[in-house]
Amino acid sequence: MTSITAPAMRREIGTLPLLAHPTCCAVKPYIRLTMLACFNAFQGVLPHMTSVAIFVDTQNVYYTTRDAYRKNFDYNKFWAQATANRKVTGAFCYAIDKGDQKQREFQNILRAIGFEVKLKPFIQRSDGSAKGDWDVGITLDAIEYAEKADVIVLVSGDGDFDLLAHKIRTVHGKKVEVYGVPQLTAASLINAASEFVPIKRDLLLG
Repeated sequence: MTSITAPAMRREIGTLPLLAHPTCCAVKPYIRLTMLACFNAFQGVLPHMTSVAIFVDTQNVYYTTRDAYRKNFDYNKFWAQATANRKVTGAFCYAIDKGDQKQREFQNILRAIGFEVKLKPFIQRSDGSAKGDWDVGITLDAIEYAEKADVIVLVSGDGDFDLLAHKIRTVHGKKVEVYGVPQLTAASLINAASEFVPIKRDLLLG
């Protein structure tokens, strides 16, 4: 469905032909003015649409849902729930790129849903350990979008984000919703959020 802005709608109404008032012969802008009056009254009662920005710690949600339920997170169901009756100002999934085909297919699915996928290369250290987390990147992006959105949604159980959630709530005055597997989400993050939404079987595939 094609949307139309308020100014555009007023312009369209303004181009309507002048119609005769049904009770007199003089040509008056009766119908046009009536439509404008109704439209302006309608505009006055339109509710503000809540804006939301979404940040998904893809690695964290993958491992926590697998560990707790042996299932994968359902991004489609999550998107429907987190964005219901909301305007999306930004939606990001943060992942580590290992370069395999299956991973690329998964990333394309996320893009098709509506996410922007941010990738960081997988780095294997000489001692066998691996480097590749998005904590700083998620934090910087979330603070930036706290200026643009009414609600910040964070999908992670990582306690390192508790200060971020607290700052967005107290300094920026925005609502912070945290989605996480209950038994694998840091208590400090749950306490820092405005609302904790547990990831249970209704948000899982299968």
